[in-house]
Amino acid sequence: MLQQILKDTYLDPELLAELSDVQKHILFYKMREEQLRRWRELEAQEALAQAEGCRPPKTKQAASDKHIQWLLGADGEVWVWIMGEGPGDKPYEEISEELITERVRLQAQREAEELWRQKEAEITKKFRDALANEKARILAEKWKVEMEDHKAAKVLEEQIHEEFKRKEEEERKRGEEQIRLQEECRAKELYWTLKQAQMQSHASEKEEREWEEQLRRSKASDEERSRCAQRAREEYRRHSLRAIQKGTVAGLSSMFQKLGQSHQQEARLYHQFSGPGRPLPLTVRVSRAWERPLRPVSRAVIVQWFKKEQLPRHAGFERNTTSIAPWFHGIITREDAEDLLENMTEGAFLVRVSEKIWGYTLSYRMRQGFKHFLVDASGDFYSFLGVGPNRHATLTDLIDFHKEEIITVSGGELLQEPCGQRDSPPDYHPLFE
Repeated sequence: MLQQILKDTYLDPELLAELSDVQKHILFYKMREEQLRRWRELEAQEALAQAEGCRPPKTKQAASDKHIQWLLGADGEVWVWIMGEGPGDKPYEEISEELITERVRLQAQREAEELWRQKEAEITKKFRDALANEKARILAEKWKVEMEDHKAAKVLEEQIHEEFKRKEEEERKRGEEQIRLQEECRAKELYWTLKQAQMQSHASEKEEREWEEQLRRSKASDEERSRCAQRAREEYRRHSLRAIQKGTVAGLSSMFQKLGQSHQQEARLYHQFSGPGRPLPLTVRVSRAWERPLRPVSRAVIVQWFKKEQLPRHAGFERNTTSIAPWFHGIITREDAEDLLENMTEGAFLVRVSEKIWGYTLSYRMRQGFKHFLVDASGDFYSFLGVGPNRHATLTDLIDFHKEEIITVSGGELLQEPCGQRDSPPDYHPLFE
């Protein structure tokens, strides 16, 4: 299974969700090492092809004539000026305040001038039209004809003109006062708008600094996880040597020779259900026509795989007996497994048949929460997927080994109390029908 993942450099998201953190870290580093190996191999092939003359050597691009020349200061170093820190410079806050104030003043002044031009045009038009209407009324009533003294008519006309002129000046003064007040209000409004923009800019700079700090912490955390993964690999190598010394790592052929079973005896197992009654014999015939799909596609195929490949290997049984191990469960979900382990103490565990790979999932109860480790059974051995080289001849050997040796260095998981069945018939009943 691990070799297939490294070959494809791809891991199914559903399968990734089943892996523990340690398994994910180690798989990531193994895939990265495989990518580097392929890259070095490709580079070596390119170099060999160039040496044999099959390919022309790579030419470097000609350097550009463009260059940069730095302005030097009196000390011969590159001249640098930082606003607010040079001799005679005002503090940055004072310069910023002056720039904002001047910018606000000019903007408000431009807007006020535009308003005044519009207002002045309205006033001029208003009184010009009014004066024209009045003259038209005078002419219509023929005041000059009716009045005997044309001079009196002229005086009256001048008085009317002066009256309109006075009213126009009053209207202009009121308009100028109104524009001035609007200019002051607009200046204040622009000032606070720019101040808020400046404050938001400072806030964004603060957020950027916080983001850089988070990035730094994340990199430190990644390095720590890398070190933990390295320690885990070294620990598993040590465990593997211990397992070899204990004699728990062996091939299937040596296991069956030790048990003294023939090919037909390996395919005939017995199962006794938890209810009352006599043991029911179970005969398994190994069919050479059975071909395993690349991955489990249905529960029926998983049951067939278990009967064809796992029962002859005594998977799920206690050592050298025909009794089902108390920790063994059938094809149940992660949620069902956590529900069974919910009220148990730290160290409780169960092994369930996986729906993601050809193998099993070991569900472990922590002090707070749960962990799930995938167990690869697609080859001639049982091992945690991607964790290390530690291999076991039987599923029971793997469980017994980790009752004494921790699973991961970072978690310190030891298998202590097996979690048994809660319902009747047991959830592994379809596997032995």
